[in-house]
Order: sequence, then structure tokens, then C-alpha cells
Amino acid sequence: MNKLLAAGLSAAMAAMLAGCSVTGGDLIRPGEPTATLIIVNGSYGYLDAIVISDCNNFTYGFNRLSDSDSIPPGGARSFTLSAGCWDVGGGEFGGGEAYERMTLSAGSVTRFTITD
Repeated sequence: MNKLLAAGLSAAMAAMLAGCSVTGGDLIRPGEPTATLIIVNGSYGYLDAIVISDCNNFTYGFNRLSDSDSIPPGGARSFTLSAGCWDVGGGEFGGGEAYERMTLSAGSVTRFTITD
């Protein structure tokens, strides 16, 4: 009986956590309208990490830039996201970082500048 109860509780917990993701989740959710987020590097160093996650996620997730990619000073990178609430952050390895919660409207283009 205890094994059956434990299995049931495990299944219930798995179902509750199914919407959460350590990776930060997908940037585009199927069937939803999209928006564009442009992250601008207004700092003096290279941005080595950009993290983006749905506001309902429990973590910012992994770096959205590839392993060898960075955004140089004055440079920018565009991301297509589903419209809605997003937690966005970025920073330099061993340097400063910035985070902001933002709501993107369908079809909008939003610029987020990260400065020192």
C-alpha cells in the first residue's frame, strides 16, 4: 500500500512540475503570437550570457547564446519570443549584470539595453 501511495504522490508531483523547466523553457510557445526582443550591449565589455525565461518559471535557465558567442560593446542580438511576461538578464563573465521583468505585446519590438 505504501508503494502505491508513493507512486501516486510521485506522479502528482511530476504533473505539477511539468510546466517548470531548469532550462528556462521554450522562447516560442506553439500557437501563440510572437514579439521581438533586441538586447543591446551598452557596456564596455562583451556580454557573454543572456538568460530569458517565462515569468512563471522558477529559474532564468541556461545561457541563450551559443558557447562561443558574445555581444560586443555597442552590438545587439534579437530574440523572437511568445508575447507575454519574460524575465530577462545578461552579463559579462566576471563583470556586471542586469535583470528585468518585462511584458512583450504581440507584434512588438522591444529594446533592452544592458549597461555597466
